[in-house]
Amino acid sequence: MPDLLLELFSEEIPARMQAKAADDLRRLVTDKLVAEGLVYEGAKAFATPRRLALTVHGIPARQPDLKTERRGPKVGAPDAAVQGFLKATGLKSLDEAKIQRDPKGDFYIGLIEKPGRDAIDVLAEILPVIIRTFPWPKSMRWGARSGKPGSLNWVRPLHAITATFGLETEEPDVVKFEVDGIESGQTTYGHRFLAPAAISVRRFEDYEAKLLDAKVVLDPERRKDTILTDAKQLAFAQGFELVEDQTLLDEVAGLVEWPVVLMGSFEPEFLATPAEVIRATIRNNQKCFVVRDPKTGKLASKFILVANIEATDGGATIIAGNVRVIRARLSDAKFFYETDLKTKLEERLPKFEQIVFHEKLGTQAERIKRIERLAAEIAPLVGADVAKATRAAHLAKADLLTEVVGEFPEVQGLMGRYYALAQGEDASVAAACEEHYKPQGPADRVPTDPVSVAVALADKIDTLVGFWAIDEKPTGSKDPYALRRAALGVIRLIAENALRLSLMKVAASALGGLSVQPADAQKLPHDLLAFFADRLKVQLREQGARHDLVDAVFALGGQDDLLMIVRRVEALGKFLDSDDGKNLLAGTKRASNILSIEEKKDKRSFDGAPDAALYSLAEEKALAKAIGEVQAEASAAVAKEDFAAAMSAMAKLRPPVDAFFDKVRVNDEDAKVRENRLKLLNEIRSATRAVADFSKIQD
Repeated sequence: MPDLLLELFSEEIPARMQAKAADDLRRLVTDKLVAEGLVYEGAKAFATPRRLALTVHGIPARQPDLKTERRGPKVGAPDAAVQGFLKATGLKSLDEAKIQRDPKGDFYIGLIEKPGRDAIDVLAEILPVIIRTFPWPKSMRWGARSGKPGSLNWVRPLHAITATFGLETEEPDVVKFEVDGIESGQTTYGHRFLAPAAISVRRFEDYEAKLLDAKVVLDPERRKDTILTDAKQLAFAQGFELVEDQTLLDEVAGLVEWPVVLMGSFEPEFLATPAEVIRATIRNNQKCFVVRDPKTGKLASKFILVANIEATDGGATIIAGNVRVIRARLSDAKFFYETDLKTKLEERLPKFEQIVFHEKLGTQAERIKRIERLAAEIAPLVGADVAKATRAAHLAKADLLTEVVGEFPEVQGLMGRYYALAQGEDASVAAACEEHYKPQGPADRVPTDPVSVAVALADKIDTLVGFWAIDEKPTGSKDPYALRRAALGVIRLIAENALRLSLMKVAASALGGLSVQPADAQKLPHDLLAFFADRLKVQLREQGARHDLVDAVFALGGQDDLLMIVRRVEALGKFLDSDDGKNLLAGTKRASNILSIEEKKDKRSFDGAPDAALYSLAEEKALAKAIGEVQAEASAAVAKEDFAAAMSAMAKLRPPVDAFFDKVRVNDEDAKVRENRLKLLNEIRSATRAVADFSKIQD
């Protein structure tokens, strides 16, 4: 079957837009093909700074013919209805229609046949529409072309459109259409400087090979591999190793069509500036990589750049230009750093009194005081020194007012650690200045130093409680204050450090420190706990665990110790993976279902202890005895926080529960016996609630 080649050749497309644009092009074209009945075999899109390209393989040469039946008016209907039916179906007379019998009467049925069109004609119709309506995040209407005003909104001026369609064994046809005065054809262009001449292409394989000859690497993944491999080899040859940076690699690969890796250097004196600042300076200003000495792990006074040209002087001029810019930027960074060191962190804090954190939550200074107080309360609970935790909370935000962080916001916290150490602060206090922001995502490191943990928890819990108090909760996909991330951070801090913490008490304490109070202050900690439960389910789901078990544990009520909740969920998961667990779950659900039906029927619950005198069968007596023993044993194990032992106790219920349902008829003819047996089923439900609410567990 034929293949499509499409290329949209333009001025430079911003690197940050290229990957999505390529994916959008593939999606838009293939979705439209399928909608038109042209089901393809495969598609792949590519992007370079100057072009979007798409190849779609195995497109049928022609649309299938369509036959549909259309129901018309009743036999004997007014002439106007008949004429409307004939016009809609394309029939010349009612003789061409058939009659279908129906309980409501006889109706005319028209068969509409729509012959399929050639795929190339369909493409010529859909492609210009896709180009004109392409979803660029930012676009402009460009200037006049051939004396006519431009009408196309495009990210950068569009210069040429290549569109061919045909079989591999034949010369492809051009898909003919026009967009804003640009006619489609089979001409593209190579590298802007190294091979700018026009190139005639036929199909994708020919197109990709000719571009490569014209110094254009079409596939962005291939460009990334080239850059990474050459950069590593160049660094290794000089006795260094590349500091890898995937985000920067993605961006640089979107800036070049023919990557050429070069190395430059800067004065060693700049290495007195923190390595992270050097890296941020070189990365942000010149999109260059840094290297380090593998023997010491410290940065070297070298950098690696990626050019888009094979220069006749071996790249000397390009390197010199980058060196000049990087030297100037490093000089600025060094000045900022040295200037910052002249002012102690606490001397910066008064400025926070004029900086509003949130109009309803006060200034940054007020927030810092809240975090200090909360960190002091949390410190004993996590094994941290109270004075150190308070001091760390006092200084943790101060680096936000420094010159370096103002220039490079991504090093906030980190610079706090540098400045704290420079002014002689305790190592734990300095570490907390950096680590109190962590973890900021599922892959981020979790602090383990107790002082850092105390301040990190205080910072996140104050944020959560504050925005909950002013009713600024996440809604749908919107979470402007990153509250979901903050909650996941709290969960990871507690779980990975094995901390015992009552979230309800800490949240209530944080609420007490706010100047604004919600209408229902008693309800807030409970609402926040439910939010933590949802976040915990998300985390467990991402780890491949069963999130429904979180509901089963939280349903017991009064559960606000996240560490114990996680451990109980883990034990419950292991138990339910066993045969005893699966069968007990089935038996418990069966008991719950019977109870629900009978409670609804009788409009009452069957609470209260069963009457042992009414037990007439051995299976009833055995189940009642087992429930009493298991409930006591499981409750004792839970009290000792030995959840594995609690689950083992629960397993003992399985045989008597199975025997009860095999031998005992619950809805006995004797009303008293029936009620007593329903109460016994309720005892099963109550016994299992010692470890979880089994009704919340999915089968």
